[in-house]
Amino acid sequence: MQQINRGAKKLKLIVMTPQRTFKQKLAHIIFDYNTVPSKLFDLILIGAIVLSVIVVMLDSVPDIHAVYGDFFYGLEWFFTILFTVEYGLRLYVASSRIRYVRSFFGIIDLLSILPTYFSIFFPGTQYLLVIRFFRVLRIFRLLKLVKFVKEGEYVWSAVVASSRKILFFLFFVLITVSIIGALMYLIEGEEHGFYSIFEGVYWAIVTITTVGYGDISPQTVPGRALAAILMIIGYSVIAVPTGIVSAEMAAMNEQIRTDLVGINMCCNIDHDHDAKFCKKCGKPIQGSEGVISEKER
Repeated sequence: MQQINRGAKKLKLIVMTPQRTFKQKLAHIIFDYNTVPSKLFDLILIGAIVLSVIVVMLDSVPDIHAVYGDFFYGLEWFFTILFTVEYGLRLYVASSRIRYVRSFFGIIDLLSILPTYFSIFFPGTQYLLVIRFFRVLRIFRLLKLVKFVKEGEYVWSAVVASSRKILFFLFFVLITVSIIGALMYLIEGEEHGFYSIFEGVYWAIVTITTVGYGDISPQTVPGRALAAILMIIGYSVIAVPTGIVSAEMAAMNEQIRTDLVGINMCCNIDHDHDAKFCKKCGKPIQGSEGVISEKER
């Protein structure tokens, strides 16, 4: 009798469990990363991406292209068609196609196949296929390194938040190199390689960024004095954007801590050493290493 009841329960569970459709199974393989089929799919995809980029790089070498050009051309179209089918499948199974198309990986997936088609009308654009290397970033998901992607998003948020300050600073730098480039043109002149104000601005940009190609250099004493001043200014050009973004990241981190502390935490000091909540009021405790995480709460 017990075996009959167990069999009935198993049958009931099977009937009540919804069967996945082909689209749902395909979506699970393409977008998930916790199962063997999905991991195998990502591994094959990453391998194909790396091989396709290697083919493009080898094809750019004249001696290799002269011998294997036709073979590489065929491989290039093979990978392009493969990635086109994959992109179509992603669109087919995506829960929100618009969200996928607008996402970072959606844009990269599309850009990774367009150069080959453009090369039919604009020869040479196929070398832009090296953008496919961005697709290898999926290895973070495959290796469960999503936390690094989140850290990248955190840095990107700080850059976006400080974009106005950075743009203002770049505008100031643009004015500076324009003025100094014009002065250098007046001081040095054509006889020292500064044939126009544009040449002077180019020299100023190379100098202020501390690149220093050396193709153009001042020869007179006033010109060298102006160059020395610009070189000193160049150190601030490197430091200021870094300082702006770092300050924004510190402000964001402080805001996160303020938001967490603002959860009405207990401020008493008479707690057990391993306590996370106050034994009197039940409020979360702020420990020596900061507030407890949302997961612990």
